[in-house]
Amino acid sequence: MSSQATSAARSGDERAVSHRRPPTPVQRRWLERGLAQPGGKLPLFDEHGRAIHPQTVRSCVREGWAQPWIHNPIKPDWLVCKLTREGRAALGVAATNEFQVD
Repeated sequence: MSSQATSAARSGDERAVSHRRPPTPVQRRWLERGLAQPGGKLPLFDEHGRAIHPQTVRSCVREGWAQPWIHNPIKPDWLVCKLTREGRAALGVAATNEFQVD
């Protein structure tokens, strides 16, 4: 482990450690849906019209795979997110210049 990764592990900053766990199948399905959207926008609802579970959204934000994007004044409790460069990497997809992801 590099000294930077060791320091990050000691400080509790898991995002700085290079060997993180991969997304769960549920997280992966949600993140993959952002690949085809302008700017990497992640959906609020699944393909059956059900709201994405808030824990899925929060855990992806915590891992750095998604980031809050815009505030929804009509539904302030909804967390509108977009896919990050780290999220694309976790999916095994290279960042492109077609859409800005960070």
